[in-house]
Amino acid sequence: MSITLSVTDALATITLARPSAHNALDAEMKIAFKDAVDAARADNSVRAVLITADGKNFCVGQDLGEHVAALDADPSTAMNTVEKHYNPLIRSLSELGVPVVVAIPGACVGAGWGIALAGDIRVAGTSTTFATAFTGIGLASDSGLSHALVESLGASRAAALFLLGDKVTAGQAETWGLVHRVVPDEEVRTTAETLAGALATGPTEAYRQVKALVRANATGLYETLDREAAAQTALGQTSDHRSAVSAFLAKQKPAFTGR
Repeated sequence: MSITLSVTDALATITLARPSAHNALDAEMKIAFKDAVDAARADNSVRAVLITADGKNFCVGQDLGEHVAALDADPSTAMNTVEKHYNPLIRSLSELGVPVVVAIPGACVGAGWGIALAGDIRVAGTSTTFATAFTGIGLASDSGLSHALVESLGASRAAALFLLGDKVTAGQAETWGLVHRVVPDEEVRTTAETLAGALATGPTEAYRQVKALVRANATGLYETLDREAAAQTALGQTSDHRSAVSAFLAKQKPAFTGR
């Protein structure tokens, strides 16, 4: 299996499990990845998702061996995988209403970077590196990477990363806000698991509303105020909110049930 999915204590763990190929994405893996994401979204017991990888590297992007074979077969259809596989995968990831934590060891390149940026919280190792890589093989970008980098860094810095193909270190990524924790390489997965586990016991419905508000990316203050009011009104009626307020007043730690 190139992708595995397990669910324990409300946490769904999706693992890229093709370490011999540095978790390069072939068609089978992309289909399995989307299926795992969809299964996690359909499971009402899941309150957080962890994406991680076997081996030294998170994901080096498209399997170029498969891509060359597609080019040899028919160059006019070789890039159909973008609409057929990458776009549906990124859409599915973006539609996850629960928090998504990504553990990123080693190299995170091309579509691998797009996948990582589709999560909410990213944990990298001290030796983790990122790169766009697309222009190095005469391509532009896919997997939503151009959108994510422009949103995070602005058009100028994003364009430079695509045009120059520079590697980004974990330290740079943290400074730029692309990752949220940088830890020793051997602690990447355990740190991410701890964060994801904590989120899986948190106020799930509040997290859903936070994600919806952030991703709506409202451009006007009034629209944002209206969205926030609607979110708070809905959340004010949840049992998690009521019990948390009661616990706060009683100087106790709240226990969230996700309802």
